[in-house]
Amino acid sequence: VQLQASGGGLVQPGGSLRLSCAASEFALDFYGIGWFRQAPGKEREWVSCISRSEDSAGYAASVKGRFTISRDSAKNTVYLQMNSLKPEDSAVYYCAANTCSSHAEMYNYWGQGTLVTVSS
Repeated sequence: VQLQASGGGLVQPGGSLRLSCAASEFALDFYGIGWFRQAPGKEREWVSCISRSEDSAGYAASVKGRFTISRDSAKNTVYLQMNSLKPEDSAVYYCAANTCSSHAEMYNYWGQGTLVTVSS
């Protein structure tokens, strides 16, 4: 079971990025998917998650209203659309699979991370 996070990069404050979380060998539709991030010198932080059935999604207060999580079942991919980016959003972003929870220990599978840098 492998998750592949991608889409990170350098963006100016106020800009947008879309992160992707893709899977090989299993269907993401059977799992809740979460996004976490970790900035240098800081603890890992929950960002967002979407439930298996898509009937619920959650966002950390720091990103609510700016980030949107979604699925594309045909592409077996979960996206994190990030708008109005701020320098404090800079971090390595990880996707994880199992459930929709803000607790990292609830996830069984993790991707390798993609770096987001918000800077002018």
